[in-house]
Amino acid sequence: MNKITKLFNIKYPIVQGGMIWCSGWELASAVSNAGGLGLIGSGSMYPETLKEHIQKCKAATNNPFGVNVPLLYPQTDEHIQIIIDEGIKIVFTSAGNPKKYTSYLKQHGITVVHVVANVKFAKKCEEAGVDAIVAEGFEAGGHNGFEETTTMTLIPQVKEAISIPLLAAGGIGSGRAMLAAFALGADGVQIGSRFVASEESSAHPDFKKAVLETKEGETQLLLKKLVPVRLIKNAFFNKVNEAEKKGASKEELMEILGKGKAKLGMFEGNLEEGELEIGQVSGMINKVKPVAAIIKEIIEGFEIARKELMGVGF
Repeated sequence: MNKITKLFNIKYPIVQGGMIWCSGWELASAVSNAGGLGLIGSGSMYPETLKEHIQKCKAATNNPFGVNVPLLYPQTDEHIQIIIDEGIKIVFTSAGNPKKYTSYLKQHGITVVHVVANVKFAKKCEEAGVDAIVAEGFEAGGHNGFEETTTMTLIPQVKEAISIPLLAAGGIGSGRAMLAAFALGADGVQIGSRFVASEESSAHPDFKKAVLETKEGETQLLLKKLVPVRLIKNAFFNKVNEAEKKGASKEELMEILGKGKAKLGMFEGNLEEGELEIGQVSGMINKVKPVAAIIKEIIEGFEIARKELMGVGF
């Protein structure tokens, strides 16, 4: 038992990312049933939808699961109240100041984890009283850090700066990558993109197919004037990219973004006009599999790689 499995009372130190439009109750319960920690992604849910997903997840698993709450949405207060009312005991927060909700959540017996992309905010999280930190490198899909710090360099720096448990995220989709994260100082991993391409993910089948077809170099970080986000290159990407190259203002970029582009792409399957958020690890994903098979493959790969390293010497 390590720090992460002990903290969440789970079998494997693997946490599923709470990704918008992809992380409903089916994915979260499947990950929890397979020995990891499943997270419902509340960022794309109305309050009543979140409540429904929590209740369905409770019915689908007897194992621990949590909710991911991005703090940049106007319905955050309602989401937090539903989480408390429904007796959820694990919350991952991101995209905001951890001080705002951490103490309130902990007063209700909730374990709180916050996602960061740099050492400065990792320290602030520990000061705010969070129970663990996710340090996410810029290989990750979706919203990302302005600094573009890779997982390889971020994890050791955060490890040195904090004393609480640390989860590594960004570019992790295999047992070998998980072992590498441990070597860098992580106590566990958070995996997003690999679980998008699972049978239980709520992503549109066409988006899952697009993930399988994405090769090295076909994702890129955009929208650094707003909030950096890693996207698959498509017609929407090209439109935003051209606008940025021409020096578009924040207001002009907001107009191009409009509303509902992530839903259009990832949930409704419009692969040209929609926003397709996925990480660089997509270049290594070539098959949609059940969650149980993905976790089994990761654990087996971890053990194989660990045994190989035992024979390495200088």
